[in-house]
Amino acid sequence: MTKKSKSFDCVEFKRRAQEKIMAEYEARKDEFASYVDFLNAKAHESEWQRILRAKFSQAGAGEASSTASES
Repeated sequence: MTKKSKSFDCVEFKRRAQEKIMAEYEARKDEFASYVDFLNAKAHESEWQRILRAKFSQAGAGEASSTASES
């Protein structure tokens, strides 16, 4: 049995993504008190993150109302 060749290297993808984020932070670090503040700001800029937060908010509201009605 031969090993199948991968067409995608997730470790390399992650490394490149982290390098890109770190390069942006280095260019903009005077705008933020910390790297965490930068990451939070990036998350708030992201349409995908806004959609995800909205879904979590809706799910949390549904759980809260179902828990309240069970009491």
